[in-house]
Amino acid sequence: MILAELNPLSTSVAIPEIVIILLIAALIGYLVGRWITKGQLSRLQQVFETKEGELSECQDRHKVPVIASGIKPVEAIVKDDLKLIEGIGPAIEKLLNAGNILSFSQLAKSEPDTLAAILRAAGPRFQIHDPATWPEQAGLARDGKWEELDQLQDRLTGGRG
Repeated sequence: MILAELNPLSTSVAIPEIVIILLIAALIGYLVGRWITKGQLSRLQQVFETKEGELSECQDRHKVPVIASGIKPVEAIVKDDLKLIEGIGPAIEKLLNAGNILSFSQLAKSEPDTLAAILRAAGPRFQIHDPATWPEQAGLARDGKWEELDQLQDRLTGGRG
């Protein structure tokens, strides 16, 4: 038998025999590895499906029920570019955002006195601004009435009528 006569120091025949043995060992190792990995993958797939089910159950449990009474759903607030309003620059936009006025809709619903209070609180640099027309301008922007907004802004100087 070839394996019984294997002596790497005796002949040049030993090198091909060693290569053949190594190839056979590599093939056996590959097949065993595939068999083990295949079992692990099926177990991981089962765990994944179980966790997906648990996640959907958890999401269902934590959903806030919708009440059919007169409560309105909360509007999604989209941050608008308030600098499109005549009289509002980057610094004032930051002040309004800090005061939780992020959208044209919120600005349109704001009272000029509230806006003036935000400006007064920011210091003398901002007190010179007059927010009287800002809600009206924001209402036009919110409603997409850009031509009317342009006409109004053409009549204004620095946000003042």
